[in-house]
Formats: sequence, C-alpha cells, structure tokens
Amino acid sequence: MGRIDPIPPAQWTPEVLAAIEPLNPKGRRHPRPPRDDRVAGVAALGLLAHHPALARAFASFNGHVLWDTTLTARQRQLLILRVAAKRQASYLWGEHSRSSRHAGLSDEEIKLVRDAPDAPRWAALDAALLRAVDELIDHGIVSDGTWSVLTGELDVEQLIDVVCTVGCYETTSLLFRTFGLEARP
Repeated sequence: MGRIDPIPPAQWTPEVLAAIEPLNPKGRRHPRPPRDDRVAGVAALGLLAHHPALARAFASFNGHVLWDTTLTARQRQLLILRVAAKRQASYLWGEHSRSSRHAGLSDEEIKLVRDAPDAPRWAALDAALLRAVDELIDHGIVSDGTWSVLTGELDVEQLIDVVCTVGCYETTSLLFRTFGLEARP
C-alpha cells in the first residue's frame, strides 16, 4: 500500500479508540456530513493508530477544526480543499471534495478551488480565504492585503481558526503524502 500501512479498525486497541475519541465530540457546533458517500477517514485514523499518544493530541486539534471551528462549514472546506490542491494531497482532496458538497460548495466551486483560486467569480471573503492558504503555505504569513479583507469580515476567533485550519491540514497533507495514503476509488 504505502510506506506505512494503516492499522485496520478491527486491530485498534482500547488505547487507540480512546485517543481518537475527540474526533467524535458531544455537542459539536457543526454536524457530521452524511457517511453514505464518504470513506470517512478510516485509513487516516489507521495511520495515526501506530502512535496513540500523538493520535490523541492530533485528534483534539483536528476535532476542533472539523466540528467546533468558529468558521462556517463552507469556509472550513474552502481552506481544506485549497491546502489539498496546493499540496497535491489526493486523499484529502477526495475526502473533502465530498464533504464540501454537504457544506454548500457546488461542483464548479470545488473545481475552481483547485484550478482557479484567483477567479473573479469568488466573493471577496472566499477569495481572501483561498489567498490566505496560498500565502501561509508559500510564505508562512498572510499578507497585509489579504489580512485586511479577513479582518473586515471575521472576528479574532475566526482569524485564529483560519490559520489553525490551514496548519492542521498542511500537517495532515505532509503526513498522508509522506506515508503513501492515497485516495480510494
């Protein structure tokens, strides 16, 4: 399969199951999208199952980004998809393009995130979110111009969630690509 094979769920220890519990929080702000058309990240969790202590820490962070972010589901998915596109992370792209439809993105918008993030079709905030991803990945900082648009629309918690969402999925893309996790048909 890859450089490190995911541990199948049937082999997850009680320690692993406890470690990933933060990915299924009680009272979450955002609902989980329907599972009918998703792989649901089992292979990703299987990679983290090799390191339960890190899985616990990462699941807490990722659980916030997915379910308790102050961003809208649409905003979160724009950020995640753009990271996946920039990093050519096929697994992330596949999982989150499906989730993005449930967050209100059209098929055309999903394609534009990958192929034309600077298209004039985007609303100002959407364009700034996409630029923020590119700037964070390329330069490690959001430019003053992009920051100005973001601060005109988002509060401080949302601004922090923008940067942390990009960082979380930048880390995820590095992990998945390095260890050979690929999209499932």
